[in-house]
Amino acid sequence: MAVVERAEAPAHGTASRFPTWARIALLAAIATVCVVAYLTYGVTGNVAYVVERRSTVVLGMLVVALAGAVSTVLFHTVTDNRILTPSIMGMEALFVLVQTCLVFLFGVAGLSALPPVAAFLTQTALMMVFAVLLFRRLFTGGIGSLHLTLLVGIVFGVLFTSLSQLMQRLLDPNEFNALQGRLFARLSRADPELLPWAACAVALVVLYVWSRHRLLDVLALGRETAVNLGVDHARVAVRLLLIVALLTSVSTALVGPMTFFGFMAATLAYQITGRHEHRYVLPVAFLVGLCTLVGGQFVLEHLLGHAGTLSVVIEFTGGALFLYFLLRKAAR
Repeated sequence: MAVVERAEAPAHGTASRFPTWARIALLAAIATVCVVAYLTYGVTGNVAYVVERRSTVVLGMLVVALAGAVSTVLFHTVTDNRILTPSIMGMEALFVLVQTCLVFLFGVAGLSALPPVAAFLTQTALMMVFAVLLFRRLFTGGIGSLHLTLLVGIVFGVLFTSLSQLMQRLLDPNEFNALQGRLFARLSRADPELLPWAACAVALVVLYVWSRHRLLDVLALGRETAVNLGVDHARVAVRLLLIVALLTSVSTALVGPMTFFGFMAATLAYQITGRHEHRYVLPVAFLVGLCTLVGGQFVLEHLLGHAGTLSVVIEFTGGALFLYFLLRKAAR
């Protein structure tokens, strides 16, 4: 009875005024308008070149929106906690450490000389190796649990950050400035050579996740309920955490770290849908993320004349949203 009540909890607030399909259709229309506006606004001269260049940026945003939204929703499902974010596992700190090590060992010139695809695959592979070692050893070895895994991830994140800061203090000031430019997420810097690799990896993973959306609904009911319903919780949880790690690593290696973007997209999706089913939450989270990225980039680039960096605005807004829900949960 408790399972039925949780799965069929009535929507509340603004989410109950319109059918779920209508809200998804509205978000899809807004996303389409944002994409068309970004591609065509103020196009003069060589139209084909400008549209092609902007299409690369839009494709990068689509990949980042899909990876960030899906990875955060899956992470919330596995941990049964909507306050946590995938960055808690130390993935983004590992990305910063890898970038810092490369500049420290080879300098900016040596880092720039690396083939983009090789650097992208190397960074993604290192993050995945770290995730496999962490999850397989701690979560399935009988010596730990999900909470221990998250705790170890936090410790490793602090360790990676400390090592990065130590090496950054030893860098030449010019190299340090160049490194800082690489550590800030820039949606417009996605390399066209990397996009096919990233898009294929994210698309295949998301298709797999979508085919298991009913299993995710059961997993979201909690560990004990999922086990009672016949789900091998440990095996499924490890598999999903590895998927989260892959999506996070691909997105981070493509455009840089964005800590609170996925949290913001997932949290707004929960509020918009008012539902627990992943067949509603996942597409809404993706559409919210796409509207945020494309719409925000359009405003900053075309209306405000590159007055700021979108990732900074997203991190500020997402961080404020995170603190709001954290304080609201603590007040209950």
